[in-house]
Amino acid sequence: MGTKSVDDLQRQLQETEALATSAIEGASTTAELAAVKQDFLGKGSALTKIQSQLGGLDPSDRKAAGQAVNASRSGIEAIFGRRLTTVADEERGVQLAAERIDLTEVSTVNDQPSGHAHIVTQAWEELEDVFVGMGFRVAEGPEAETDWHNFDALNIPPDHPARDGFDTIYVQHGEPRSTLLRTHTSPVQIRAMLAQEPPIYIIAPGRVFRQDTADATHMPVFHQLEGLVIDRNISLADLAGTIEAFTESYFGAGFSSRLRPNHFPFTEPSAEFDIQRPDGSWLELGGCGMVHPNVLRAGGVDPEEWSAFAFGFGIDRLALLKFGIDDLRELFTNDMRFLQQF
Repeated sequence: MGTKSVDDLQRQLQETEALATSAIEGASTTAELAAVKQDFLGKGSALTKIQSQLGGLDPSDRKAAGQAVNASRSGIEAIFGRRLTTVADEERGVQLAAERIDLTEVSTVNDQPSGHAHIVTQAWEELEDVFVGMGFRVAEGPEAETDWHNFDALNIPPDHPARDGFDTIYVQHGEPRSTLLRTHTSPVQIRAMLAQEPPIYIIAPGRVFRQDTADATHMPVFHQLEGLVIDRNISLADLAGTIEAFTESYFGAGFSSRLRPNHFPFTEPSAEFDIQRPDGSWLELGGCGMVHPNVLRAGGVDPEEWSAFAFGFGIDRLALLKFGIDDLRELFTNDMRFLQQF
């Protein structure tokens, strides 16, 4: 074949490109575009038929003609890609508009008040504000814990009788009895020590779990706040001063605190701390003490260089006290008649 045949092929390519461009631009849906693509780029398409003519050209013309066919194909594919993006975006917009849910806040005909934070959340956030104002940082830890973080690292080995009082809930993960729902927020102490160098000043509010039967003073799921201070030359006097500063800041004037000797495996010496109401009565609030050297070592802290104190108490109990509620179960029943009072 001569030059005339090459020129004819070029004209066919130009006509095909023009037809393809017009068809692509005229398609208004992705389904229509798919049909156009099949007509101009698929098997049996006009472009494929033109490509089949290359074998009949003079060998010296085939390379240039083949490049022309490839260029036409690339051009049509580029136009198709741009149009597909535009049409797909338009269809997605229509779909989103159809599925849109109006979440605009409106005032009801009864002019009902808007929602507010739950009682426990209110107490939780206020406690964070108090301790952050005292220089503490808020730390977090997982609710599903390892047996080591929850017990062993806190100087409570497998045969320690203190474990019996925790009513632990184990989960099916890893080796038997190796993973549990944390029974207290104290494991955050260990994680904080392993994650950073002293000095450390943290509080760790969070949810904890035990196999307790729900009654006026117990729930199987409740909330605690853990405090930890690690620094040089920390003493029991620093602990007592921190508890007193917290009591005055949270409860207000007229309240004070005291420490009573007790025993916990993770602190030595250990104490319970009580608060005194303005009427002179005392209320037990939580436990505290100087962090046991074994606990510091488990956290990678040298007890010869650093000393520490820790304290912990129930957030739910503070909420009961602050709002004058006498049954812990009321916090979890979600009775709107009760919750709207606070």
